[in-house]
Amino acid sequence: MNNIPSVDLADFLSEDAARKQKFVDEIGKAYEEIGFVALKNHFLSDNLVDELYKEVKAFFALPLENKQKYEIEGLGGQRGYISFGKEHAKGKKEGDLKEFWHFGQEPDADANLIEEYPPNVLVEELKDFNLTGMEAYKMLEKTGIYVLRALAIYIGLDEHYFDHWASNGNSILRPIHYPPITEEPKGAVRAGAHGDINLITLLMGASTGGLQVQRKDGEWIDAIPQEDELVINVGDMLERHTNNKLRSTIHRVVNPPKEQWSKPRYSIPFFMHPRSDMKLNCLDECITNDNPKQYDDITAGEFLHQRLVEIGLIKK
Repeated sequence: MNNIPSVDLADFLSEDAARKQKFVDEIGKAYEEIGFVALKNHFLSDNLVDELYKEVKAFFALPLENKQKYEIEGLGGQRGYISFGKEHAKGKKEGDLKEFWHFGQEPDADANLIEEYPPNVLVEELKDFNLTGMEAYKMLEKTGIYVLRALAIYIGLDEHYFDHWASNGNSILRPIHYPPITEEPKGAVRAGAHGDINLITLLMGASTGGLQVQRKDGEWIDAIPQEDELVINVGDMLERHTNNKLRSTIHRVVNPPKEQWSKPRYSIPFFMHPRSDMKLNCLDECITNDNPKQYDDITAGEFLHQRLVEIGLIKK
């Protein structure tokens, strides 16, 4: 396998039971083998994608002192601006060569959450920035819920098992700016090798190159979707919940060849988190004699806090 498999959400949404099952089998197999797919026919329109990139590029082009107004202390980077080099991969000291922004959940009035999410940070200089960001957030959340429905069927659960936990979940939309590289990086890359924390990640902008995925044999392959496809991968929470049946694959964003250092890179991942009280205990359907229970019981909120400390966004 030299590229990630491609799947079509239209198959799952069709009235044809065989097409729906084909999607379930394809995405389930891909997530067992490499943990990544490219997905076409998602809910993001081309126009919305274009508008979001326009707003994101305008924000990162603001003077640093303007952006730093939106870096909110004490939130562990959950909302607003996170400056260059502040985050690092688990187990690494070097900060990643990126700056980013976080949009968070704006829950329904009747969500009955046990926690209160911080409010989103409003950018004064760009009147459409927050509106466009949250419109994309909702379309990515909708896409993610259908992917989780397919995975629930594949695992042997009720199709709607994840709906409650993922709707109004603690998900994050993260526009990232990797600035031009101006000098030889000292051990740092645009994003160090890591697994994602959450249930699944839906990524816009991987088509600009740099994203690499590690196969089971240890080899790195480029993840190159078509321009209209999202890259969607399994996160550590889902790997843990499925007792390693579905794989949270290590991936990275490598620095470009030197002749391309002058070009910035933008990407926009949507990290789909559940509500913090979801139990990530290994599912009975994924525990067998050959694959006994691999993990201690833990909630999503407890697991998230552990990992935010490990990657440097929350100080011990």
